[in-house]
Amino acid sequence: MRFDVNLSILFTDLPLLERPAAAAKAGFDAIELWWPFGTPEPRGAELRALREAVQEAGVRLVGLNFDAGDMAAGERGLLARPDGAARFLANVDVAVALAGELGCGVLNALYGNGPETDRQLAVANLRTAADAAAGIGATVVVEALNSHENPKYPITSSSAAFDLIDEVDRENVAFLADLYHLHRMGEDVTALIDTHAGRFGHVQIADDPGRGQPGSGRMPYPEIFARLEAAGYRGHVGLEYRHEGPGAFAWRQQ
Repeated sequence: MRFDVNLSILFTDLPLLERPAAAAKAGFDAIELWWPFGTPEPRGAELRALREAVQEAGVRLVGLNFDAGDMAAGERGLLARPDGAARFLANVDVAVALAGELGCGVLNALYGNGPETDRQLAVANLRTAADAAAGIGATVVVEALNSHENPKYPITSSSAAFDLIDEVDRENVAFLADLYHLHRMGEDVTALIDTHAGRFGHVQIADDPGRGQPGSGRMPYPEIFARLEAAGYRGHVGLEYRHEGPGAFAWRQQ
């Protein structure tokens, strides 16, 4: 099983540009990021500094979110929002270019909050993103979030995500299986792996309850990892859990 560390939720006590080296020091050769800039089109110097930090650390970027709005303020994507579509589209070529420069093959497009989201707009924007990502051989992924923490997010189950992916009808659009969110919504994640792992474009993990490291909650992670292996999943598994203090990765040696 290949793991990567999400530098937008772990190592956050460090400045962004120091996190790739910290991940390497902790034994990782792969990382992922939410969109790390406050604007969809950051300055060239900002992009260059991040690219150089990743390259100098000797790690590979394997997952990158498109601009999802102000995540800290509760926004969860721009894809389906009429007031956010222009910002999303402005970000597509920038994010795809950065991904291409760093060999990143997975780009996550978060749907967006609110009853005012527009399904047809989401489909059109996903097609635009997928067509751009195809130019670098990358996959665009669609994620389901749990409604307990994201009450205005419309895509809250694997079936809802699959329906959207089918509607987009692009070969390089797949499912981001965030097992924490799915488990929190009551899905049987081991059964989901057994039946639909072939549709997974990426996997992310945290334990439920608490969104901590594997072993801190009730999810059967040894079995989950074995099921992923048996199902033929060969992508990275993103560590997207919250942890304070030392020992964030001790479970890997257990």
